[in-house]
Amino acid sequence: MAYWLFKSEPDVFSFDDLVAKGDAGEEWDGVRNYQARNNMRAMKVGERGIFYHSNVGKECVGIVEVVAEAHPDSKAADPKWECVDIKAIKPLVNTITLDQAKVEPRLKDMVLVNNSRLSVQPISDAEWAVLMELGGVS
Repeated sequence: MAYWLFKSEPDVFSFDDLVAKGDAGEEWDGVRNYQARNNMRAMKVGERGIFYHSNVGKECVGIVEVVAEAHPDSKAADPKWECVDIKAIKPLVNTITLDQAKVEPRLKDMVLVNNSRLSVQPISDAEWAVLMELGGVS
């Protein structure tokens, strides 16, 4: 299983907004970066991820799950843009700020720490374990 990080500005679409969508989840639309799109193309149903609030808060706030594999983005005029659907699983007990991640030696190679602009990014198994530990998730 692969793990992922999904970034959203909380004043545009927050983790609470995703929670409100229930088990149906939400299309992760609007991504217009080839690397992020290709990351979504690699995702499989059932894989987990972290929901990250960017700009406001800059913190990991919840766990999500992929519920639909890559398909055309319904909001894109160009069919080259694809997205996945995700649903909320649960909030982290402890949010993890970008500053915390940057000083955690076990996360020194994490994409978030080194390329915080990429909106959809992979998380290694080891990084996932650290995030679950810091986030208070057992």
